Amino acid sequence: MGFAGDCSPVSGGGLSENGRFSYGYASAPGKRASMEDFYETRIDGVDGETIGLFGVFDGHGGARAAEYVKQHLFSNLIKHPKFISDTKSAIAETYNHTDSEFLKAESSHTRDAGSTASTAILVGDRLLVANVGDSRAVVCRGGDAIAVSRDHKPDQSDERQRIEDAGGFVMWAGTWRVGGVLAVSRAFGDKLLKQYVVADPEIKEEVVDSSLQFLILASDGLWDVVSNKEAVDMVKPIQDPEQAAKRLLQEAYQRGSADNITVVIVRFLEGTTIGDGPSREAASNQNS
Repeated sequence: MGFAGDCSPVSGGGLSENGRFSYGYASAPGKRASMEDFYETRIDGVDGETIGLFGVFDGHGGARAAEYVKQHLFSNLIKHPKFISDTKSAIAETYNHTDSEFLKAESSHTRDAGSTASTAILVGDRLLVANVGDSRAVVCRGGDAIAVSRDHKPDQSDERQRIEDAGGFVMWAGTWRVGGVLAVSRAFGDKLLKQYVVADPEIKEEVVDSSLQFLILASDGLWDVVSNKEAVDMVKPIQDPEQAAKRLLQEAYQRGSADNITVVIVRFLEGTTIGDGPSREAASNQNS
């Protein structure tokens, strides 16, 4: 997944067969000795429709949960019987199903592991962003930076209320934490806190039209040190999404990000003429 202790990224990208979007990614451990970030960039076909599936998964307590979600979430999703007819329901059900399956697989582990998931699903002219945790999705629409996900933090009033209603508590321990332990209020895994730390995604739908220029998905290793607007402004002049992802990763590293850094960028190419370029690249080389 990269080279520990530096900012030499694993990177790549591709183009959809229908020429409607291109994508790129960059991922590196940054200043951390271990790598707990994973990503997925996948182009698939469902019922004759070209589907784009993009995700950033930031693990905590080890890499097990993030790696599991990367390997299974999208495969489970495209098999869902309602994937085309009711995509939002399919996403919500698949997030929770994948979480349950991971918890079953974890039964022999004594140490908790968990993961965020910030995903973007492209189906026709629809972009569906689903989020659990504090990785983030931001789009550039009409030149403006617009967050299309919300970071799930325990001190948000509605999240705190949900946790307390379930019998849990939120306390300050360097930052606000569920049970004094976990700094995100929603995640995959975290079986010891599962009653309070749910994998219910918040889902936002955007129309892919001429005003939608690109999407940035990134782990908090970027967002801790780069604002939404700064990230969008840096990406705007860089047409190649792989180069844009590397630019953001490098900027976060130089600004002192203390975390793993992973960035996925999708550029929407509606209205442009694209030849038959590299396509169907399983950019993260997943065979699930």
